[in-house]
Order: sequence, then C-alpha cells, then structure tokens
Amino acid sequence: MIRYGTNPIAWSNDDDWSIGDHLSLEDCLSDCREIGFDGIEKGHKMPDEGAALKAALAEYGLRFAAGWFSTSILVRDIGDEVKSLRDWISFTKAAGGDHINACECSNTVHGNDRVAVNDRPVMTDAEWERFSRGYEELSRIAHEEGVAMGYHHHMGTIIESEAEIRRFMEMAGPYTRLLLDTGHAWFGGADPGALARDFMDRVSHIHCKNVRPGVAKQVREEDLSFLEGVRRGAFTVPGDAEGCVDFAPVLREAAKAGYSGWLVIEAEQDSAVRDPREYQGLGLRSLKAMARAAGLDATAEVAG
Repeated sequence: MIRYGTNPIAWSNDDDWSIGDHLSLEDCLSDCREIGFDGIEKGHKMPDEGAALKAALAEYGLRFAAGWFSTSILVRDIGDEVKSLRDWISFTKAAGGDHINACECSNTVHGNDRVAVNDRPVMTDAEWERFSRGYEELSRIAHEEGVAMGYHHHMGTIIESEAEIRRFMEMAGPYTRLLLDTGHAWFGGADPGALARDFMDRVSHIHCKNVRPGVAKQVREEDLSFLEGVRRGAFTVPGDAEGCVDFAPVLREAAKAGYSGWLVIEAEQDSAVRDPREYQGLGLRSLKAMARAAGLDATAEVAG
C-alpha cells in the first residue's frame, strides 16, 4: 500500500527555526488535511511525547509517517547509541509510526550557516568501518523491535555523493536499509533513478524532493551553506516546472520491486516566500499522477 506524506519543514524549518516561525502547528496540520495527505513526519513544533503526537495528528486525520533520528556513531559508544535508539523506537511506536529516518550527525555541517556545504566531512577508511558496523547494529535492533530504519543520505553529511551511497550499500549488513531521497541524491551528484534500480529492494522509505538546478549551482559555485541554499529555494516539490528531478524512473523501479510504504514530499522552502499549501498541493497532485502512471499506485485519485 502506498501512503502519501509530507514533512513540516515546508511550513517551519527544523534547522533554522526562524524560517516559517510565523506559522503554527495548527496552520501546518490544517493545510495537510485540506490538501489530502495521509500523514506527516516529525517537526520541532510537534509534541515530543509519542501518544500526544498521535492524538494531535488524529485530530486532523493524519498518521505519523516517520521521524528524524540523529546518530553519533563516529564519536559515541555504541551502548549509548543503542539506548538513544531504543528511546526513539518507543516514541515512534507510541506515535503510531513504523519507520525511523536515521542520519549520522556527529560532524554534519548541514545545519551550520557558517560552513559551506562543500566543506562537509569525509570519512577515513577506519571511520567507514566503524560507521558501517555501528549502523548495522542499530538497524538490527530496530528490526527486532518491529521498526524499519532507513539511512537518510543528505547534503552536508558523511554520505552525500553517489560513490558514498554506493559504498554504504556495498558495506551494509543484512539489516541496513536506505531512505532514498531524490533531491539529496541529485544535489549530491547521483542519479536517483540509477540508485532506485540498484537498491530498491533495500529501500524502506522514499523522500520525493525536487531541485532547482540554478540555485543548486549557486550553492556549489559560491560556497554557500546548506541553509542559505534552502532560503534561496534550492528545493521544491514534484510537479514544479522549475525543478529538474525525474521522478518517473524512481517510481517505476519502486513498482517493479513491489515497494509498499510512504512517498513523502520533503521539500523545505521559505514559507514566507512560497506558500506551502500551494506548493504541497501541487506536489501531491503531481506525485499521485506520477505514481499512477508508473504502475506504483493504481488506486491513486488523480485530479483532472
């Protein structure tokens, strides 16, 4: 079953809280209900207690799609990481979710406005071994607890480029899964369709993010921070003519692999500049049409 979700960063940004600070959680959730989403991921304006979050979303007919979980495998003892994960698993279950979006953040620069995204960390071979082993152990625990955990490759982090995504998957143990993000893949120099073709059998969650190539080029050539790229509009939704990501190959590969789960429109923009209700509405209509055309979701109702 395909479920369509969004992320509150289209309304209020989680890395720079000043972006979208004028909008309330109620603004976000009422928009989501009106647009027609099935669910939404975790944002900083939401309750931090699982049952309270589940109840808050239920008031708007929404389900909890997933939440971001920051790992620190490269700098923390694995026992401490396991404890943090178990706490997040308990939260996820109480909120009614079954997926965790994980990303190594011990040395990330994506939330630091003073550092260019080009100056992101790069792992040594020893760090690759430590990270791969540690992440597999966390993935095993999540699996045993009945929760899927997908690794979110992300701009400004240790796994950004196509080579790094492929190395991560090649080193992965049997429990490790990937969160495929089309926008971060494209921005990092990868072909989202090729990643879907090669790894869809291990993809547990899909973020459908679009990219404005002109802004992405500015970020690279002018050594801008990730957050400055967000403010300038590097990202947008499926269906936006200004975007360049080709979603069709990803959705076709998902259909061939029998993917069942969330398609999440995770496209952060400055909501004071680009109305989230307008853009997220465009994104959902477009994504449903694409999923239907790809044979991924024959039940998708496509507006005429």
